[in-house]
Amino acid sequence: MANTNEVNNNENLNELLKIRRNKLDELRSLGIEPYGIDKFERTNMTSDIKNDYEKFEGKTVTIAGRIMSKRGHGKASFADIQDRDGRIQLYFKMDVLGEKNYEIFKILDIGDIIGVTGEVFKSKTGEVTIRVQDFKLLSKSLQILPDKWHGLKDPDLRYRQRYVDLIINPTVKETFIKRTAIIKAIREFLDSRGFIEVETPILHTIAGGAAARPFITHHNALDIDMYLRIALELHLKRLIVGGLEKVYEMGRVFRNEGMDIRHNPEFTLLELYEAYTDYHGMMDITENLFAYVAEKVNGSKKIVYQGTEIDLTPPWRRLTMIDAIKEFLDIDFDKVSSDEEAIEIAKRHHLEVKEGMKKGDVIALVFDELCESHLIQPTFIIDYPVEISPLAKRKHDNPALTSRFEAFIYGREIANAFSELNDPIDQKERFIEQLKQREAGNDEAHMMDDDFINALEVGMPPTGGLGIGIDRLIMFMTDAYSIRDVILFPTMKPKTDQDETKDENE
Repeated sequence: MANTNEVNNNENLNELLKIRRNKLDELRSLGIEPYGIDKFERTNMTSDIKNDYEKFEGKTVTIAGRIMSKRGHGKASFADIQDRDGRIQLYFKMDVLGEKNYEIFKILDIGDIIGVTGEVFKSKTGEVTIRVQDFKLLSKSLQILPDKWHGLKDPDLRYRQRYVDLIINPTVKETFIKRTAIIKAIREFLDSRGFIEVETPILHTIAGGAAARPFITHHNALDIDMYLRIALELHLKRLIVGGLEKVYEMGRVFRNEGMDIRHNPEFTLLELYEAYTDYHGMMDITENLFAYVAEKVNGSKKIVYQGTEIDLTPPWRRLTMIDAIKEFLDIDFDKVSSDEEAIEIAKRHHLEVKEGMKKGDVIALVFDELCESHLIQPTFIIDYPVEISPLAKRKHDNPALTSRFEAFIYGREIANAFSELNDPIDQKERFIEQLKQREAGNDEAHMMDDDFINALEVGMPPTGGLGIGIDRLIMFMTDAYSIRDVILFPTMKPKTDQDETKDENE
């Protein structure tokens, strides 16, 4: 029975699509070219009129948008039109429009885009309305929009057809308008503090700046393989060497890795670098940036994410990685003296230990797997093991650790920062250690970058550096469950004909 209903629904849909195409011919026979208008001048947006009715009452306005509903019959009808800012009711009357124009209106479908001119008034029910004096068809819709009751709820279809999602779901549109406001606020914050926004290459000859698997492409003219960037770091630090002192870039990076609610293969990353400061300076920037953005776009330094109130007000808690493990697991790695002893601790907690792991690797593993989920309120986890921090400066009082932090909210890492390593000899030794890991099969280990070593040999001042995943930040500011809800066109596996057939048979 389910298959029979599905077939009937598809036949009905195909029939409705044919009717829409037939209407194209009908409109053209009436002298209306459905795609013939190149430009339409509007005087206002719907929100202007609805938010300031007293100003517009009795005035003539011209607006444009998509028909979202039609109702009525006989010699008068109502419709709702939607533009970027909202909806407004339209009133069409044969006596005003004339019989021919009214018949043309009756041919129009939900989804068609029109421009209208008319007088603003309130209906008997108090609804702000435009009494249409003239209208033009700007674009005929040949597809059928989901109805307002059932909407577009299939997440897969929403992400594939974001254009329909934006039309049907107002909250989706609000999320992406807010995304733009968030990015603008970030720029305001950094620009006001003397940072210079720069652009660096997306195509790299060496995949560096992060532990990640890159996408590989080929440059035909140079006949070399190149990598889509996995981070912004190494080019920005070259600019610090060059004397720009305070720089940032906000741009797409690409990592050839898995996808889940927090990961998309291409995502927006903010990286900034400031000369003559350290990772403490980066903590100050991080907590103040988050607080500034929240207040700017949401009106408060407190946000609610998935039902949990989170207070972004500085200062945030600071906790070393070793102390965090001690607090949440009652394990003290300060008392662990060997790699073997650390590995035994990991095994006792049923964690997967890879060949070649050292004490620092195990500390990071234990923290990642068993402690992160406890960090709900904003927290800086500081002083990371040197084994997992190839670009960070060692701590003077404990060379096994680095001046590095990651910031966590709701159990998720949202920022990563260092006192940047500026010792070229130490940096080269760490690259060599990373190369050994690559040879052992770790394709996320860092490549050797001789030009970057050369830049450090020219001399880089003491520098603090910070990276923030912008999409994750936006998730928190918009209460979005998945990263796909804040990326307009998230990465999706293309649908095949077999997929379509499978959907129809289910």
